[in-house]
Amino acid sequence: MEQIQSFAPFILIFVVMYFFMIRPQMQKAKKEKKFAAELKKGDRVVTKSGLHGKVFDFSEKSNAVVIETGSGKLTFDKSAISLEMSQKLNAPPPAEKKK
Repeated sequence: MEQIQSFAPFILIFVVMYFFMIRPQMQKAKKEKKFAAELKKGDRVVTKSGLHGKVFDFSEKSNAVVIETGSGKLTFDKSAISLEMSQKLNAPPPAEKKK
């Protein structure tokens, strides 16, 4: 019984780390993977480096996306597209309050 009590703090630390660090990262990765799989032509996106553009085409063999920008077409890996920034870009503007 005493041995279990001596390991209890380590077990508790692992459980806390799992729920506050590991599990949220796994959920975020799952959302990003789903977002990349659901991209379609014409979607407005932002890359993680900050490049804004529109999805022009896909390259399935290299898992890449061709993005059309104001200055031309660039090819990026699907993982380089930012979920958060793309969602903010495509979100409807907030409704103005009437006085």
